[in-house]
Amino acid sequence: MSLNDVRIQAEDFDLTTEVARLRAANPKIGAVVTFVGAVRDLNEGASVAEMELEHYPGMTEQSIAAIIEQAKLRWPTFGALVIHRVGPLKPLDQIVLVAATAAHRGEAFAACEFIIDYLKTEAPFWKKEITPGGARWVDARVSDDAALAKWQGAASA
Repeated sequence: MSLNDVRIQAEDFDLTTEVARLRAANPKIGAVVTFVGAVRDLNEGASVAEMELEHYPGMTEQSIAAIIEQAKLRWPTFGALVIHRVGPLKPLDQIVLVAATAAHRGEAFAACEFIIDYLKTEAPFWKKEITPGGARWVDARVSDDAALAKWQGAASA
């Protein structure tokens, strides 16, 4: 596994295994910060029985790799891992793992948050939810755009 790893897969992932792999990659790593996103059973006031995630193969991996590279330009990190699941998922299923490694926690926290904020708005994924009212495509949230704007403002400051 490289220090930057992007995987798009239908299969679930094991957080403990993935963190162990990251830590084993470099003895200088002093911090590993992770974010795990999961399917909720409620969104925008409607019950969600299932979510289906689609992506653009090849382009998705390139997009996420570019986001990781942007993070590495901002903070002295050793690397990052993004695992994003696709296909049908049920409430409580894990969707995404973002992990960032650095010598210290501040850089790892910032890089991890930056990566997930950009991933939520910039990576080519499409979400469809199955609700009692039928299937519906999910648009990006205003809060996701606001999170992204925070980083864009920091770049110009």
